[in-house]
Order: sequence, then C-alpha cells, then structure tokens
Amino acid sequence: MTLKIGITCYPTVGGSGIVATELGKALAQRGHEVHFISSSMPFRLGDDQANTYFHEVEVNQYSVFRYPPYDLTLANKMAEVVNREDLDILHVHYAIPHAISAYLAKQMVKKDVKIITTLHGTDITVLGYDPSLSDLIRFGIEQSDAVTAVSTDLVRQTRELLSITRPIETVYNFVDHSIYYPKFCKQTMDSLNIIDDDLVVSHVSNFRKVKRVDDTVRAFSLIRNKRKAVLLLIGEGPELPVIRQLVKELDLEDDVRFLGNQRKIAELLSLSHVSLLLSEKESFGLVILEAMACGVPVVGTNIGGIPEVIEHGVSGYICELGDLASVRDAVLDCVRTPEHHAGMKQAALRRVDTDFHKDRIVAHYEDVYTKTLQAKGE
Repeated sequence: MTLKIGITCYPTVGGSGIVATELGKALAQRGHEVHFISSSMPFRLGDDQANTYFHEVEVNQYSVFRYPPYDLTLANKMAEVVNREDLDILHVHYAIPHAISAYLAKQMVKKDVKIITTLHGTDITVLGYDPSLSDLIRFGIEQSDAVTAVSTDLVRQTRELLSITRPIETVYNFVDHSIYYPKFCKQTMDSLNIIDDDLVVSHVSNFRKVKRVDDTVRAFSLIRNKRKAVLLLIGEGPELPVIRQLVKELDLEDDVRFLGNQRKIAELLSLSHVSLLLSEKESFGLVILEAMACGVPVVGTNIGGIPEVIEHGVSGYICELGDLASVRDAVLDCVRTPEHHAGMKQAALRRVDTDFHKDRIVAHYEDVYTKTLQAKGE
C-alpha cells in the first residue's frame, strides 16, 4: 500500500531529527510520498530526494503575541498540507508541541487523517516532570491514533510518570548503513596526529550536562594512566568550555582532540577502538548504533535504553553511572588482545545488522501505519 505521510520533527542536529529524516527518506525510497512539515529543512534531508517534499512553517511576528505562536502556525500548516496533498498520516516526533499541533490540525481538516506520535525521550524524561506540561503531554499521547517509543524503558517511564494505559509500541532507532560502516582513513588518522600504538577512545554528543562528558574525560584520564591513548571529543554544546577547562586541569591537552560538529563522523568513529556514552539520561542513544555500525564496541551506563542496545561483554560493556574505574577496566578489556577486540568489533557489526538494520525498522513503522489505518472503522 502506497501512503502519503506527513513527518514533523525538530530539524536541527539531534537523534530524533536524524531518525525522523532518515525514516522519511527510506519510506520515500519504498515508494511512499513523504511531506516534511517543519520550521526549516531537516539537517539530513537533501534537495534531490525523490518522493519527498518540504513545507516550511513560517511564523509571523505580531505585537499582540509576546512569543511567536509556532505550535499554532504548525497546526495550520499541517492542516493545509493534509487538505491539499490528501495525506493519510501525520507522523510526529515528540509529544509537544508536535502531537498537540497534529491534534489541532486533525480537527481542522476534511478527512480522518491518522496521528502517529513517536516518543524520543526528552518529552517524557525531562518535560514530563514539569507539572505545567505533563497534562498536555498526556493529552497529546492519548489523542494520537498510535504511539511508539524508541526503547522499552521509555515505554515504562511514560506509563509510570504520566499514568498512561494506552498501548505504546517499541520501535527502535536505526542507522543508515550507506553512511555508517567501517571506513578507516589513514589521512584522517594522520591529520589528528594519531599513531598506530595509540588506544583511540571517542565520544559524540551535544555536550549537555545530562551527557556527563566530564565523566568521559575523567575515565579517559584513568585509561591514560595505564597506557598511551587519545580521546576524540566530537560535537559542541553548553558544557564545552567546562570540558576544555577540565582537560587542562587534568593535564590531558596533548591527548584530547576537540573536533566540534562533524559531517564525517563515520570516519572518526572508525578510527576508534572504543566509544563511550556515560549519560545519566538516555532513552536510546543513537550514537551507540552509529559507533557499532562502524565496528566500534561501546561502553555505556546502565541507564534508560542503553542496555537494550549494548550486549554486555559481547558488543561492549554496561557500567553503573559514575563508576569510572569500571569504565576504565571495560575499555582496557575491550582491547586486551587484538583477537578479543576483533571479536567485539564483529559482534557490534552483527548486532546492528541483525536487530537495528534500517530495512527492518522501516518495515516495522510501515506495519504500524497499516494497522492504524485498518483500525479506522473501529
């Protein structure tokens, strides 16, 4: 069945926007007609993608509004696109404001367009604790025709925090294997002044406090005390100045490479022996998949959806939050012998290919769409 699907997500760099955009592109490749409805063109959406269309939400400035009413303007644009393009589904990523805007749009249009809401984490694990927003989030979830979440742990948290009883289906994130695969580049290695004997550790994030990048740096310091190593810090964010200062205080300036936001992340990850994600909140951890798809074992915290992705002792290790000595030992164990490290690399590749392959996850979403549309008369 060929569908007409509207997708709304946050268009900037971030896991939810990346997954939503890659999902839309994959659906378009399968013959569906996909309409992105957002404030700007999503980061991963190219101009030459067949069967995809972009509809910009432009918010006018009126003096009567203290803040521009993006959610209302988004709802109006959604309704406009549904009516003009005869959309079957509005698939929104994040409960607020997107699910609420979709609900308003549904009341405005001439057809029974279905609302699929995908929960990615922050809308539940952060905003859900705000009493001024929790009722609105609950309403958006309950008024959706179908709801998915990116991990089973996020389903649990949503039910417990918001007293939600309606079905929520786990549909995991995925990576595009045409982008993320082992692609070692000697030129990149040389440009970063990395030599063959270096143990290369990487971390990718938006450098917010919740990512606990300071734990990554402190764990790396413990690793560095045991053997020569290099830490690649990829990304930018509010904690970056703090992390730079910490690197200086720990006398690690010669061993840490601050690389900022990068488009060649797969090349950088492929240089790594191990990647770290030591977050205190993480509903899934897309960067884990990206690293594993490049053949890199990952050490992560026993938080949220991370244990659903990493097979402890097989494709990486799970450590308790803040236990930096365990992180050090896990990293060193990953590379204890070349044969052991090679086995973990293969396990990481196999894990992604088996359970998180794009084709499998996109087919799962198609199944959600089909079941929701078939439930029309119920």
